[in-house]
Amino acid sequence: MPLKPDDLDQITAATLGHYNSVAEDFREGTRDHDVSQNIDALLRHIHGTPPFTVLDFGCGPGRDLQTFTRMGHIAVGLDGSERFAQMAREDSGCEVLQQDFLKLDLPAGRFDGIFANAVLFHIPKQELPRVLKQLWAALKPGGVLFSSNPRGDNREGWNGPRYGSYHDLEAWQSLLTAAGFVELEHYYRPAGLPREQQPWLASVWRKP
Repeated sequence: MPLKPDDLDQITAATLGHYNSVAEDFREGTRDHDVSQNIDALLRHIHGTPPFTVLDFGCGPGRDLQTFTRMGHIAVGLDGSERFAQMAREDSGCEVLQQDFLKLDLPAGRFDGIFANAVLFHIPKQELPRVLKQLWAALKPGGVLFSSNPRGDNREGWNGPRYGSYHDLEAWQSLLTAAGFVELEHYYRPAGLPREQQPWLASVWRKP
C-alpha cells in the first residue's frame, strides 16, 4: 500500500516530535559515540585538495559538525528537528539548515561530500529514490556520499515513536545505483565483531 501525503506528514511529525522531545538526552547519550571509522571512510574517497565542503545530513545536535570543523573542513549541517538544528548551530558555530527530509531544498553541486550517518533509514522507501537523487544533485561531480543505516530485511514501519525503513545490502545497492551513484566500499559496524553482532551497514558512493 503506497503511503499517502497525510501518512507521510504523520510520519515526519511523529518522528521529529520524538527527537525534539528527547533532544537533550540524545545529545548527552551520543556525545561520545566513536564514528571516526565512518568519517574516515567519507574523507579518504573525496578527490581534490582540502578543505572539503561537507554536508552533515541529519546532523542531530552537531557532534560530527564539530569534528569536521576541527579537521579543517567546511561543515554544513541539516536536520529536520528544530531543537537539533538549534543545538547544532550553538555547539558548532556552523551553518545549519532546518529542512524536512521529504521537502528538501538543497543547493546544486555545492558539496564535496555528504555524511548521512544513521539517518536515511528514517525516509520511507517509496520516497527514497527522490531524496537520493536530490542528494546526488547537491554533490559536486565526483563527490562522495557516505551512509550508515541499521540493516534489516527490507521491511519498514513504526519502531516505537519513530518510523524506519530497514534495508539489506542488495536492496540498498539497488536503490543507490538507480539514483546514479557508484559504490566505492561497504562494511558492517561495529568493527571486529561477528556479523550477527554488527547491526549497522555502512557504504560509500561516488557521483560520477
